[in-house]
Amino acid sequence: MNKRIGRFHVLTDLRFQQRFSHAELACLAAQGGADTIQFRQKSGSVRNMLAEAKRAASVCRDRGVPFLVNDRLDVALACRADGIHLGQQDFPVREARRILGPEAIIGGTVTTVEEVLAMQEAGADYVGFGPVFPTTSKDNPAPVKGVTNLAQVCKAVRIPVIAIAGISLERIGPVIRAGAHGVAVMTGVTTAENPARAARAFREELDAVITGYSD
Repeated sequence: MNKRIGRFHVLTDLRFQQRFSHAELACLAAQGGADTIQFRQKSGSVRNMLAEAKRAASVCRDRGVPFLVNDRLDVALACRADGIHLGQQDFPVREARRILGPEAIIGGTVTTVEEVLAMQEAGADYVGFGPVFPTTSKDNPAPVKGVTNLAQVCKAVRIPVIAIAGISLERIGPVIRAGAHGVAVMTGVTTAENPARAARAFREELDAVITGYSD
C-alpha cells in the first residue's frame, strides 16, 4: 500500500498561542502548504478535545490534507482521523495498527536507532526523530540529538523520517541533506504573526532544498 507521507507536518497547539483554534490553524497551515496536520492537545477535557479535533479534521478533509491526532487513539477514532502519531509511552504502535487498520497512517516519536527500528518492525509508516535541535515545546525534552544522529537513523530504516524539534528555515537544508523525508513544525508557524505566510516560507524553503538536493 502506497501511503502519502507528507514532507511538511504542522502541529496545532493552543499552549503557546490562543489567537487561533485548532481548526483555524489547520486551515492557515494548509493554505501555506502544509501537507500533513497533526492535532496536538495535552490538556483539557476529552469532550473539548474531541470537539476541537472534529472541527480540525473537517477542515483537513475539505482541503485534502491528511489529519493525524497526536497521542490520543480514542480521539483519532472518534473524529475519523487519517491516522495517529504516538510517543514511546503512548498506545503501542502494533495495537494501534490492529485497531485502526492497514489504511491508517501511523507514526511515532523516536530518539534512538533502536527505537526507530522497533517502530518500523511494529508497523509504523514513518517516524518523527528528535529533538534534532533544542526545543521549548516540551516540558522535559530528550537530550538534543543533532544532525549526525539524524543521519544515522535515516540510514538505518526503510520508512520516512521526519525531523522534529527546533526546526527553523535555516535548519531545513541540513536535516534534508542528512536524509530526512521532511520536517515537523509547531511554534514556527502557530505563533507567527501570520501563520499562513510562515507556513508558506517553510514550504518554499523545503521544496527548494529538496529540488536542489535531488538534482
